[in-house]
Amino acid sequence: MARPTALPAVAVTAVSLVLTLAVVVMWLGTAMPWPVALVVGLGIDGGWLATLAYERRLAVQGDHSTAVTVVGWSFGLVATAVLVAHALTVEADTGAWLAVSWLPLAAKALWLVHGLWERTALTPNALSAITGIQQEARDEAAVARARLRAEAATEETRLTAVTQAGARVARVQAKTAQTLSRAWSTLETAREGEDTGRALTSVTSRVTPDVAPRWQLPVWGPTQSVSAFTLAPALTDAKLDALVDEIRNSETPALSYREMAVRFRAAGHSASEVRLRAAWKRVVAA
Repeated sequence: MARPTALPAVAVTAVSLVLTLAVVVMWLGTAMPWPVALVVGLGIDGGWLATLAYERRLAVQGDHSTAVTVVGWSFGLVATAVLVAHALTVEADTGAWLAVSWLPLAAKALWLVHGLWERTALTPNALSAITGIQQEARDEAAVARARLRAEAATEETRLTAVTQAGARVARVQAKTAQTLSRAWSTLETAREGEDTGRALTSVTSRVTPDVAPRWQLPVWGPTQSVSAFTLAPALTDAKLDALVDEIRNSETPALSYREMAVRFRAAGHSASEVRLRAAWKRVVAA
């Protein structure tokens, strides 16, 4: 199968051979017999064609000869010189003859390009393999781009969801803190009020007669853990009454039941709520 670059080279070579032969016969035919001029023209074209064929055979074999190349270009230059000399000696159409005088060199240049084409040409199988490799690379790049876009969209969605959830949590925390602040403000107002103690005492006077307990509402702050203790033997009523009276009167004024119960259990003593409250009532009544 002829290469695309071989057809222009063959066409220009044929035109150049015919043109050189015709110019030699016309130009030298006036000074010598035309058969002699024909032989001269055929000699120039034959030498050029022979060296060109030899160069082509070496190129097909993957070889190269500098000497053959120099001889081939020499014949091309001789043919070009003949055409240029003829164009300069004719009286009419000098520009037209000069315009075609470069055809021998153009033919040599086209054969050079054709040789370069052959040295870099690939077989259909190689071209198919290269096409497949390029297509595979394009497919992998497209898949990688799609994966990156999908991961970016997923990450954007996740960050949006986390941001919205964090905003909702912050709003709930702020609302809860505001509600607790108002509640504890109300509680603190009630605890610091002058009539709070009297109101609570009047409500519980029937439970603790003749006693003015000190009422303290809870205070916002950190909790304190109660120290661990070991279980002791059950206390008798007399011993329980003595401990309750001792703890109750450890400060002035006397402690309230709640304060006494807390200190009673913090000291490591053990008694049920029913027995402890009964002992409190006996001590207060006494």
